[in-house]
Amino acid sequence: MQPQDLLAALASGETLSGSRLAAESGITRAAIWKQIEALRHRGVPIESAGAAGYRLPWTIQMLDEAFIRSDLPVAVSRSLGALDLYWELDSTSSELQRRGGGAPDFSIVMAETQTAGRGRRGRSWLSPPGLNIYISCLKRFDAGFAALSGLSLATGVIVLRALHALGIHGPRLKWPNDVLADGGKLAGILVELSGEYQGPCAAVIGIGLNLRLTDALREQAGQPVCDLAELAQGTPPDRNRAAAALIASLVEGLNQFERDGFEAFLDEYAEHDALHGVPLRVSGPAGDLDGTGAGIDVRGALQLQTATGLQRIDSADITVRRT
Repeated sequence: MQPQDLLAALASGETLSGSRLAAESGITRAAIWKQIEALRHRGVPIESAGAAGYRLPWTIQMLDEAFIRSDLPVAVSRSLGALDLYWELDSTSSELQRRGGGAPDFSIVMAETQTAGRGRRGRSWLSPPGLNIYISCLKRFDAGFAALSGLSLATGVIVLRALHALGIHGPRLKWPNDVLADGGKLAGILVELSGEYQGPCAAVIGIGLNLRLTDALREQAGQPVCDLAELAQGTPPDRNRAAAALIASLVEGLNQFERDGFEAFLDEYAEHDALHGVPLRVSGPAGDLDGTGAGIDVRGALQLQTATGLQRIDSADITVRRT
């Protein structure tokens, strides 16, 4: 029995004994215990129920490629260059980058778990199996890098559109690439570009979306975090429907960005801007800059009202914190 098979067996929340799992899989109870421990190490909250066996504290949905495809609008499904689901990858974005120039436009890669999920500025992204969504999308552009200003911010709007389609309202956007809710990080976005400055070029857009976090994962995160379970009164949306909503929103939104640029997203971003009117400290190689968030400009730069006037910040090598 592979770890994914064991997790699928426990997904219903039913308590299953080690002997039953061993008999159904044809391996020893000791081997089952090792697999249980391996899943726990990855962050899956498998509980021991004494002699009764093992159980999850709630049901989960394993990702299902066929279900996700069937839940996509026909036009979106036809636009996909690939839709691939893996049990484990180092990183969904790294997998797309390994495919290189031969990967078709709108190639989508998902994984149940990542061993080296990454966020902005080299930070790691916790990626336990069965709990959240880890997805990357390859989008090719005929234009060069300059035309992609604001792409990570537009992707934040695209994530919010997917959440709205799932009935989740209230999350906000923190420049340049975070989705926040209830004071914590709900989703992170990482955009990595390749190609020619004048074009053509390609963007690999990675998204990690928290559906359900355990107490241990919250502690490991090292920052305030949030999940969709909190926002949906304890029961997050079905993971497959959430993945399909995210893919549909990506295809539709990235096509819109290619046609109209970030300007088409500016008003929506402003509506959900978590930093507007907020006292901020921007820290970077040149030191700290204090001011008040004054929105986003048409290129996607953060505007900061300081004592010496309006400053525009578009460097990726900075951090932005409330003061």
